[in-house]
Amino acid sequence: MSKKSRKKSSKTPSGSQTAKKKASKTPASTQTRSGKTQPASADTSRKGTRAASHKAASKRLISSEKASKPKAASALAEGQKAPVFRLPRDGGNVVSSADYAGEKLVLFFYPRADTPGCTREAIDFTRLKDAFASAGTAVLGISADPLRAQEKFRDKHSLGIPLISDEQHEMLEAYGAWGEKSMYGKSFLGILRTTVLIGTDGKVARVWRNVRVDGHADEVLAAARSL
Repeated sequence: MSKKSRKKSSKTPSGSQTAKKKASKTPASTQTRSGKTQPASADTSRKGTRAASHKAASKRLISSEKASKPKAASALAEGQKAPVFRLPRDGGNVVSSADYAGEKLVLFFYPRADTPGCTREAIDFTRLKDAFASAGTAVLGISADPLRAQEKFRDKHSLGIPLISDEQHEMLEAYGAWGEKSMYGKSFLGILRTTVLIGTDGKVARVWRNVRVDGHADEVLAAARSL
């Protein structure tokens, strides 16, 4: 064998090794590109899921806000038959609309016992208690306060008007004294200061809404006398 043939023969294996090295690099490069591609795809999927979840949560929030929006008080028209009621009063007794059948009856609904406006109103009706009796008219005060609060309110201010506790808002709603109120830009459900005068026929004779306390009891007395 000539020297040239031996040189060519010796180069062949090394060339084969070089090809193997190039071939071995190819999968590594492919794996790197594949590794970069897969996280990007997963990240895109996660972003899409988060966006869909956010939209769904927004829809639920809007739906919840609509569902929880306060409702206006039910209307109680003059001339309508007065709704019946039966609820506990201060002292532990129970009072009902049947107790006043054939009598004139004043119901004044106040937001909360022992607050300034409610105290003045209750004191005014107590001051005129005998005058209402002379006009053949009974007077009841109603709020959502528990009996203990009503009794404390009565004792503190020496009130002479029976105080009804309507913690479940049944009577308040029936007489349109429970509805939407607003304070500091926020709306909520609560007691609307309302007074209702019922005639001897059991029908609503007068309704006062959004009552202003000053002079109110005197105005109601004049209306009762005129029936």
